[in-house]
Parts: sequence; structure tokens; C-alpha cells
Amino acid sequence: MGDGFERMRGPRAIAAFIGIGLGAGLLSGLFGVGGGTVIVPLLVLLLGFDQRLGAGTSLAAIVPTATVGVISYAVHGAVAWIPALILAVGSVVGAQIGTRLLPRISQTALRWGFVGFLVIVIVTLFLVIPSRGSALELSVLTGALLLVVGLVTGILAGLIGVGGGVIVVPALMLAFGTSDLVAKGTSLLMMIPTALSGTIGNIRNHNVDLVAAGFVGVAACTTTALGAWIATLLDPLASNILFALFLAFIAVQMAMKAIRGRRRA
Repeated sequence: MGDGFERMRGPRAIAAFIGIGLGAGLLSGLFGVGGGTVIVPLLVLLLGFDQRLGAGTSLAAIVPTATVGVISYAVHGAVAWIPALILAVGSVVGAQIGTRLLPRISQTALRWGFVGFLVIVIVTLFLVIPSRGSALELSVLTGALLLVVGLVTGILAGLIGVGGGVIVVPALMLAFGTSDLVAKGTSLLMMIPTALSGTIGNIRNHNVDLVAAGFVGVAACTTTALGAWIATLLDPLASNILFALFLAFIAVQMAMKAIRGRRRA
């Protein structure tokens, strides 16, 4: 343990934390996601973190990253504040349900199901191009639907560790007709209370490397605003194409995990 611990604190490790944070921050601002799809595998592959510690460290790093992202989108008026809080309530509750269901559901089946969901979203992103002027109008029905989306997002987060933005951003654009910018800004705001809640639990269970999370999070904060700025420069079609490519990358990662899981079984 001593050698591994020193390796995770040496100059190379710190440089790796910073590099991971810079990449994750850019993606976070550009797509409205937490960046965990980049942070977790790189912590595991480059620094020997186990999956659980990597996920907990990533979640802690997302808190400052998402905060900078929200500010960046709020400057452009692209955050739906109340809908984000409704999504967050559903997500926090859903995450608790997901973690309790985890021992009872096949991870391989879940991963293949999620890959199927991502394929449908990717195809739809080329068919439905949101208008930049579209706002998220709040009503009783919309509020109830947002709560359901948040609940499903939280359950999937608890079951397979996917970040909320991968589900919330396309849901807001495709199901609610929200502009891509508002979807991304709202997604980032939703993540803050969700990530805080998860991080508190992870700290209690010793599943967070706070030093690593600090380096990754601070580095990510320096590029999140850049990613958000680039998002405002892209037209909605180009934004959808880039987001579809990002989702395809996640789908491939998830499919590989499902294949490996089946082989072990």
C-alpha cells in the first residue's frame, strides 16, 4: 500500500491528475456532463485506482467543475434554475434506490440496455435539432416529468455509475424541446447537489481520494468555462453531432464492460 500511495502522490501522479482535470473540464463545459466518463477510466488505467475509489474521487471533483460550468452558462442566460432543482431531487432519491437495487440486477443486462438507449439517442440527435430560442416552460405536468427524469437518472447512476448529464441533456433537448445550451447549463446545476450528496456518503465509506479530487477538480475548473464558451459558438447541428460522437464513445466503453462482465460470468 505504501508504494502505491507514494506513486499516487509523486510528480507524475500530480501531472496526471492535472491533465485528467483539464480534459474533463473541457468536456464538462462543452457537453454539460460531469466528466466522470473521462476521469474514472483514466484514474483506473493511469494511476491504478480501483473502480470504486475512482468513481468516488471523480464525483468529488465534479462539484467545483459543475459550479464553474453553471456560472459560465448562467452568464448566457442558459440555466433553468427551478427545473434543475426538481431534477436534482429526483436524482438524489433515485441514486439511493439504484444502490439498493444493485445486488439484485444483472450488470451485463443493464449495460446492454443502456447501450441500446444511447444508440436511440444518437440517432435522434440527427433527426431533432433544437432551436436556440427554445426555453423550458415549467408547468405541473412538466415538473412531474422532470421529477421522473431525475429519478431515472439517479437510479441508473446508482446501478451502473453513469453521470446524469448523459441522460439529462438529451432528455431535455429531445423530450422537452429545450435548447442545447439550456439543457447543458441545467444539467450541470442538477449535478451539484447530487454530487455533493454522493461525495458525503463516499467520504464516510473511505471511497474518495480528496487530494486527487482537489487536483482534478481545480484543473477542470480552468477549462470548463472554455468548453462552455465553445458550446455557445457552435450551431445546434454541430453541437448535436459532437454530442452524438461523445455518446458513441460512452456506448463503446459500456459495451466493452458488458462483454468483459459476461466473460467473467
